[in-house]
Amino acid sequence: MARSQRFLSIVEGFLRSSERFPDRPAVEVAGTTLGYGELRTRAASLGATLERHTPDGGSPLTAVFAHRSPTAFAGVLAALWRGYGYVPLNRTFPPTRTRTMLERSGCRSLIVDLESSEQVADVLAGLAGPLLVLLPDHHDARAFRQRWPQHVFVCAGEFEPARAFRPGTPDSIAYLLFTSGSTGTPKGVMVAQRNVRHFVDVMAERYSITEQDRFSQTFDMTFDLSAFDMFVAWERGACLCCPSQRTLLNPGRFIQESKLTVWFSVPSVGMFMKRLGMLKPDMYPTLRWSLFCGEPLPAEIASAWAGAAPKSIIENLYGPTELTIACTLYRWNAASSPAECHLGLVPIGWPYPGMEAIVVNELLQEVAPDQEGELLMAGPQRSLGYWQDAVKTTAAFVHVPGRTELFYRTGDRVRRSSGDGPMVYLGRLDHQVKIQGYRVELGEVEAHLRREANVEAAVALGWPMTPSGAAGIVAFVGDTVLSPAELRERVRATLPAYAVPREIRVLPKLPLNANGKVDRTALLRLLEHPE
Repeated sequence: MARSQRFLSIVEGFLRSSERFPDRPAVEVAGTTLGYGELRTRAASLGATLERHTPDGGSPLTAVFAHRSPTAFAGVLAALWRGYGYVPLNRTFPPTRTRTMLERSGCRSLIVDLESSEQVADVLAGLAGPLLVLLPDHHDARAFRQRWPQHVFVCAGEFEPARAFRPGTPDSIAYLLFTSGSTGTPKGVMVAQRNVRHFVDVMAERYSITEQDRFSQTFDMTFDLSAFDMFVAWERGACLCCPSQRTLLNPGRFIQESKLTVWFSVPSVGMFMKRLGMLKPDMYPTLRWSLFCGEPLPAEIASAWAGAAPKSIIENLYGPTELTIACTLYRWNAASSPAECHLGLVPIGWPYPGMEAIVVNELLQEVAPDQEGELLMAGPQRSLGYWQDAVKTTAAFVHVPGRTELFYRTGDRVRRSSGDGPMVYLGRLDHQVKIQGYRVELGEVEAHLRREANVEAAVALGWPMTPSGAAGIVAFVGDTVLSPAELRERVRATLPAYAVPREIRVLPKLPLNANGKVDRTALLRLLEHPE
């Protein structure tokens, strides 16, 4: 794999493409097509404005409070333009959660698009210290300045002219992504420039990406898989096609009308399409790569997709946020893959080039081939750890006896076949579940339930379970004065929609096991065998 001797920050791939293909489309979003040259101009101006107004010693991170809009993509590039990282925020999340992420990140600058600006009042409520807020979609900021004089607001027409970019260092944070935390507070994963650079180099070469490719962007920016779509496409001058939420209700039509060549989604989308008859033979002849990640991939979906996109190569990608987007992969083969599947799930395959995988027991000792254990991984995509949380970082990033590298504990059970066979995924070691491709710590849901219900115990269970994770969450709480409906509405204000329990049951007393702990197995039996 050819690499320049000088380290290339992830924004430099975009810059090189903007020089080679200034008039080619870089992104199609919200009915607008932005060429590489125009997107570069917007990003450079925003980046220069951040530089102009950010005091020395300020936070190296910029929050991007934008969703499926031109400002969202220009904002990401603007943050990186300064050599620093971005923190994606999402207006589909409750404003209180957005404010928590903004506070925890320490960001002192915020880029906001038009629709997200409607939540600014809720997000800024109670924030301490001055904040720089860029409003590229507003031409008059007087109302904002009058209401919040402690903050600095800059709108369109007031931005600085473009300046030269600052290349990030290998260990600079590329993005800080908040994932579900078991204590009830989101935890921030620090992903470095070098982590993303390695991933992008591997993917762009493996898939032979060119300026003729057209990528899907099914993921929100708060989902780290969105980084694949953006940076791999922009690395080679390809076009990023970002559908609206409404368009995503018919992903088959989106593929056809956008003439996509590279598809990337969670397997749940494939299952949805199969149910609605969107995976009929030869429906998607333009696709040449079809990639799935974020959940276990059912073999039946891989097989059906292969028929619907006959010119496409299908790959199953695996990887937690802490290992930068994806770190193992498996290529589907209609002849040999069915025999390599386990319980109807496609294997997660082999590590990326440069990445190392070991399977260990509870003592962190490697298990014999064909034995199951926890997957640990090391290599250039291992992230920097958790933002301002040395305790969690030390617990998750560990030294293994006899090894010098630092390994990340994925918490996933796998089995590595003897010889050169692929790894297969067997499930989680803890109480973490995947819902719609999102990682949810059930402990976080329980923490919110306990607080809102003012009870000592609450249990959240993924239910019902599906081949790709859980269809939703059912929760049990001890005796409370709140009705299930009232409690559900309260947690809806603090949890993203996919983590809100679809059902809450209030019990006079939660069952306990012999150790005096809440008996989750007994509660699961209530779901499996309702009276």
